[in-house]
Amino acid sequence: MDPVLAIVLIVVISVVVGIGAFIGGVQYRKKIGEKEIGSAETEARRISEDAERMLDEAKREAEAVKKEAVIAGKDEAHKLRSDAEKEIADRRKEIQRQERRIQQKEETVEKKLDSLEKKEEAVAQKNKAAEARLAEAEEIKQSEFQMLEKISGLTAEQAKTLIINTLDNELTHEKAVKIMEFEQKTREESEKTAREIISLAIQRVAADHVSESTVSVVPLPSDEMKGRIIGREGRNIRAIETITGVDLIIDDTPEAITLSCFEPVKREIARVMLEKLISDGRIHPARIEEMYEKARREVEAMIKSEGERAIIEAGVNNIHPELVKLLGRLHFRTSYGQNVLDHSLEVAYLCGMMASELGLEPTMARRAGLLHDIGKALDHEIEGSHIEIGVDVARKYKESELIVHAIHAHHGDIEAKTIIACLVQAADAISAARPGARRENIENYIKRLEKLEEVASSFEGVERSFAIQAGREVRIIVKPDIIKDDEMVLLARDICRKIEEEVEYPGQIKVNIIRESRAIEYAK
Repeated sequence: MDPVLAIVLIVVISVVVGIGAFIGGVQYRKKIGEKEIGSAETEARRISEDAERMLDEAKREAEAVKKEAVIAGKDEAHKLRSDAEKEIADRRKEIQRQERRIQQKEETVEKKLDSLEKKEEAVAQKNKAAEARLAEAEEIKQSEFQMLEKISGLTAEQAKTLIINTLDNELTHEKAVKIMEFEQKTREESEKTAREIISLAIQRVAADHVSESTVSVVPLPSDEMKGRIIGREGRNIRAIETITGVDLIIDDTPEAITLSCFEPVKREIARVMLEKLISDGRIHPARIEEMYEKARREVEAMIKSEGERAIIEAGVNNIHPELVKLLGRLHFRTSYGQNVLDHSLEVAYLCGMMASELGLEPTMARRAGLLHDIGKALDHEIEGSHIEIGVDVARKYKESELIVHAIHAHHGDIEAKTIIACLVQAADAISAARPGARRENIENYIKRLEKLEEVASSFEGVERSFAIQAGREVRIIVKPDIIKDDEMVLLARDICRKIEEEVEYPGQIKVNIIRESRAIEYAK
């Protein structure tokens, strides 16, 4: 066979076989698909039937639930209606009961109104009868007054004045008696204890005193030194006065120069400087400035040392360094001849002792006593009283309000509201008033005595007054026909009060009133 024909035949047979196989596969797949579709349709019909069955069941359950809900709603509505009807019935009963009570009250009020009207009529009748009786009583009273005036020979006004004067005299007597009784009782209870505490404190304390002065005297080795201090054409003395602020008085006093200045620290610096210049012998403006700086540093060291000594001796601590310096400046300050630093220490001791006797903590009392006059260290430099300056300085350096109040109240500028303030007042008066503590110049002394006599003589009924015992006592002689015995107590208190208000004095002043009646006859 021809090979080409054989190949063609093989190809044709292969094509025919392939087509047959393809058609068979298609038929097979068609049968499988129809079978699967039949199964799917069967399953779909089954699912549809199940869904219809479940839907029917759900509808039946919903109908049952609906019926149950309707029944329950009807039951609830019936119950609510029953409760509402019951509540309405109860409220109707309550309203009816209230109406009955109101009706009863209205009836009661009407009865009371009727009764009140009857009572008002009775009261009106009684008022008329009372007015008639009052008119009758007034007529009887007037007739009795007229009869009494005839019997006594006094008018009603005269009798009233007589009674008032009698009562006034009796009240004056009673008032004087009560005051004397109260003072006696108070004195008996407190005087003994106070005297013991104060006398014990005074006996245990004593301070040094220096004379008050605004000048210092510097001794010279010879009068020739005066010329050297003055210098050529006065240049040395001008330099000294300019740099120190102190006046130099060079007079005929042999071998001495006087330094005059109201500021004690400046005067002390000038004194130390002059002593150094005199000791050195070289006196010229440059040397003066050098010695001034040395003297200033030396005095400042002395001030610090004195302040530290004071706080150690007073037994206080934690005081601001600036307050320590101000305390040291008080070493050069005097008041009425009394050294202010020594006075402050003395007041601190007294405050501590009296506080201990009273069972109080003495440390704070000593601190208040030590600082009470701190303002005097600056009163030459700052305007105002030493109390105001002291209060400002204490507050500036963070002292407690207890200490500030004691400083403010120690001269009575404000009322003492703490025990420590009262102790500082008492200690300050004791230190200033005890014998030898202070002195004052003759002009001030005479003025104070004249002022005491003037205050005492300003009262009505005072005949004469005398300030005696260096102004510690005022003896007053009154007119016996004007001032009665009972009025003497009141007069003494009034005079004391006016002295306290108008006169400045150390310590206390005794007011002694004398009333004397004399009967004089002559035998002939």
